[in-house]
Formats: sequence, C-alpha cells, structure tokens
Amino acid sequence: MFVLAYLLDAVANILDFGLNMYMWIIIGRAVISWVNPDPYNPIVRFLTRVTEPVLYPIRRMLPKLSALGGIDFSPILVILAIIFVRSFLVRSLIELAARLG
Repeated sequence: MFVLAYLLDAVANILDFGLNMYMWIIIGRAVISWVNPDPYNPIVRFLTRVTEPVLYPIRRMLPKLSALGGIDFSPILVILAIIFVRSFLVRSLIELAARLG
C-alpha cells in the first residue's frame, strides 16, 4: 500500500506545483494587461496563448461591468478557483496518501 501512498503524494505535489505556476501566469497576464503590451512580444504571446482558453469562457459568462471602468474579473475568479482546488483537492490527496502510508 505504501507504493500507492507515494504515488498519491507525488501526484498531489505535481498538481500543487502546476496550479501554483498557473496562478502566477494568470497574475502575470493580469499585470501585463494594465499596460499596452506589444502583441508580438513572445512573452505576451505565451501568456495570452496559455491563459486565454481558461479566461475566455469566464469572460463570456460575466457581464461587462462598465460602471466599474470595464474591469475584467475573470483572472480573480480563476485565481480563487485555483486556491480552492489547491486547498481542497491537493490537501485531500496528501491526507489520503498519509493515511495509506
């Protein structure tokens, strides 16, 4: 059973690392959106290509809040979802691995 415990622990750690990295990519995309970035810059293109598949559906569902200056709340919602998954799923996997090991 210890092999399954190590496997679950490894999956939890990799998932936690991936979610943490994606959260920082989302933050980078939000910060870059505050300025007028060059759309041909490789970093800007990477951030857009990686984050747009997640941000676009949320943007479509949220109403435009023109009263607040057109603020895009989709990065905030994605970050909150990442925090929830890290707090719930990753901790659950680590706890399950600890009980199996």
